[in-house]
Amino acid sequence: MKSELVEKAAEIVPDPQVLINMVSKRVQQLNTGRSPLIDTVPSMGAADIALTEIIEGKVKRLTDEK
Repeated sequence: MKSELVEKAAEIVPDPQVLINMVSKRVQQLNTGRSPLIDTVPSMGAADIALTEIIEGKVKRLTDEK
């Protein structure tokens, strides 16, 4: 997991516990076969993909959808 991605995602989701939960849930989804919502490169791990999706606004908290 790249620290610069964590820092950027933390600007969008400032609560660390919420960010951890979001990344964990999305990593679980990716690991069970869900397709990434972004273009990926082979060097990206599931956590990097999840963080990038959050940064790009592809994955949001349920409370953010209103």
